[in-house]
Amino acid sequence: MGNHLVWDDRFNIGVDIIDKEHKKLFQIINRLFAFTEQENKGPWVCQEGIKYFKEHALKHFAEEENYMALISYHDLETHKRLHEDFSHHTLPALEKELEQTDFSKEAIQHFLGVCAGWLIGHTLTEDHAIAQNETSRWVNLMPEEEQFLVKQTIIRRLHEMFGLDTQAVSECYGAERFGSGIYYRLIYGSGDGMQREIILVFEEKLLIHTMGKLLADSSGRLSAMLLNAARYTARQFVESIRKRFPSMQQYQMERENLLTYEQFQQVYECQLPQYSLLFDTGEGYFAYCAMTPRQRKRQSITRQEYKIAEINKYLNAKEQDDSRQKRKLLVVDDSDTVRLAMKGLLEEDYRIDLADSGASAIRSMTLERPDLILLDYDMPVCDGAQVLWMIREEKEFADIPVFFLTGKVDKESVNKVLPLKPEGYLLKSSKPAEIKKNIDRYFERKGK
Repeated sequence: MGNHLVWDDRFNIGVDIIDKEHKKLFQIINRLFAFTEQENKGPWVCQEGIKYFKEHALKHFAEEENYMALISYHDLETHKRLHEDFSHHTLPALEKELEQTDFSKEAIQHFLGVCAGWLIGHTLTEDHAIAQNETSRWVNLMPEEEQFLVKQTIIRRLHEMFGLDTQAVSECYGAERFGSGIYYRLIYGSGDGMQREIILVFEEKLLIHTMGKLLADSSGRLSAMLLNAARYTARQFVESIRKRFPSMQQYQMERENLLTYEQFQQVYECQLPQYSLLFDTGEGYFAYCAMTPRQRKRQSITRQEYKIAEINKYLNAKEQDDSRQKRKLLVVDDSDTVRLAMKGLLEEDYRIDLADSGASAIRSMTLERPDLILLDYDMPVCDGAQVLWMIREEKEFADIPVFFLTGKVDKESVNKVLPLKPEGYLLKSSKPAEIKKNIDRYFERKGK
């Protein structure tokens, strides 16, 4: 496959006016992909094409929102918020990059890759929900103004307390794992029987670089003293956020928990977020998740206080879990069938992350570095060779081993990527046991 979008039945949502516009946007992106591959086309051709795409996309958003209003779609405001985030934040950032690079071929390809990825994802999830009258997971998010204030308050507090220059990475953090983490849950109750939860997620190195420095702890390890100090500092941090917002002040803390990642996932999946924010502090990742208030279960409240023995028990269990942590493999393939087949084949012995595109793969690597990447060669928008080039260009990712998982090993394809130093090739046509054996042998050979 080359750089183009392929329309298939998955993109049909069953609403003719919307399906027709989606096809038009696909066609515009494909024309722009074709322009970038023609050396004789001047930059102005792509400039005009990109301007046309933007105008058409904004027009489509307005028409889609009018249709949702016409049918009284219950998640209209949530859907509009996603449109506005793309048109007011994503597109302007991409346009700025185009202008700063004088519409270089790389910047144009970046623009097209992001727009294609957003269009695919939005069509297959949020737009399908229109026809099926489904509810978005993000329907209970706080109003945009309050979410913005919470985000800015967190950034300011992190700077005031630890001198961290923090940037928001996502306003829809979905409980993805990043590095070795500490998951700290605070449970609050109100007089009218309602309960809400706030979960703070710290990348372990963030605590070591901040609290460890303040405690003059140069061990580079997470100790009981450091974790206790972090807990009580985190509790005051949350209170400083809460007191800015009257709707939060009716709740009083009832208990706290330190969670494993699996427990955190379970808690997250059974509740809806009011806001779920992910930040890059420059010293490690940090997430702040507040769940929608719900009726409290009938139970006696026992406030949990962590004593020395309990903290040590938690740290020992965490250390044992980290030491037996399975090696992480990232499988990058645009085929749902291939991704699920590889997950089923390998998940008993390895921790598997899945990505359906180059952009998704880069995001996954940013959150947590894999030990090995299995990369499809033939993918739309950005093929395997381009993805590997992006990996090798990033200093942080450059030495990650990559195996091509492909259906072809012709001489031309192999020679194209040799300078990028892939570890090797695994044929999709091979028996599953043979593919797994090759991966096992790689780790045995490397002594990992």
